[in-house]
Amino acid sequence: MIDVIKTENQIQYVTNFQELVSTSFKAEMNAICFTRELIGDFSEIVKKVALSGNMTELHPAELRKLQLTKQGQLAREILLNDMKLLTAHGASPTLNVIKYYERDDSYPFFPTDVYSFHVDRSPIATDTYLCTYHGKPSEIVPNAQAIQKVLIPEIRAELKKLYDGEDAGFESFLSEYFFDLHYQPKPNANLINLGIGNLWKLAIDHPKSKVLPCLHRAPLEKTGENRLMIIC
Repeated sequence: MIDVIKTENQIQYVTNFQELVSTSFKAEMNAICFTRELIGDFSEIVKKVALSGNMTELHPAELRKLQLTKQGQLAREILLNDMKLLTAHGASPTLNVIKYYERDDSYPFFPTDVYSFHVDRSPIATDTYLCTYHGKPSEIVPNAQAIQKVLIPEIRAELKKLYDGEDAGFESFLSEYFFDLHYQPKPNANLINLGIGNLWKLAIDHPKSKVLPCLHRAPLEKTGENRLMIIC
């Protein structure tokens, strides 16, 4: 039996990893959170990693080589354990130290980078898992409190100018260039901070999904504070 702390329309909170992976999305609920208060100094790990560009992947072997204090070692064990659990579940976790993500300026009226609220899409049934250990956390927004950007008249008009083809192919064009994945929060939308240390499972857009995909985005990083997060 699932031991649920609290259930809201969009988010369900659970108490351990097994509950996180075994709980199914349903109705309006498309985000599940394993709430945690983590111990250890994750900032020490961030400071010890030699960055190679704006984003650096940290592999388990490299993580084990870091010379850390006791608090840093506690943080490392949590990271290694999370990666082990996710891998055993069949996921492919990536641990990144992030200075910033690349911005998309290809279409000034429609950026398609991860700082825009978007959904993930897959041709197979799967979910997105993520956790921020240090730095600003990701955000989600309820589906009812956002609108697909391609449905906003001004943006749609600009996209049709960009497409400049037969009407029958317009929707395929939007999908091919990932425009249909992005959303704009409505005025006074309730943006939900995912918090530090919480491990989340988010619904994505795939053929067998019975729920709406979860709208999420990366935060604008705080200057001088790199993020440490896992995603798969």
